[in-house]
Amino acid sequence: MPKYQVTLRTLTIETVEAENPYQAAAVASARHGGDAEVADVRPASGATKKAAKPVKKVAKKRRLSPEARARLAQNLVKARAARAAKRKVASKKAPAKQRASKKARKVNKKRS
Repeated sequence: MPKYQVTLRTLTIETVEAENPYQAAAVASARHGGDAEVADVRPASGATKKAAKPVKKVAKKRRLSPEARARLAQNLVKARAARAAKRKVASKKAPAKQRASKKARKVNKKRS
């Protein structure tokens, strides 16, 4: 059954299970004695209080050895140099040759 978030004028927000938004509004209003005015009804999103799951622990990352760190730094230097060289070659390339356009011919009028 879908859950709906109902905002009431009594400054509370209820999350209720109902078949449709109209039933959700009726259920939430009835919980407050039927006097509460319904301001908004929308599908409930995110985790509700009951559905909260425990957080799993994440294993810590291993630290890099100084040798591995140096190798990665050297690789980064080479990659940056390669990108710069590629950019330099691309900027020096001559633009592609343009096709020669046909010149418009002047049409001679016949004299009568």
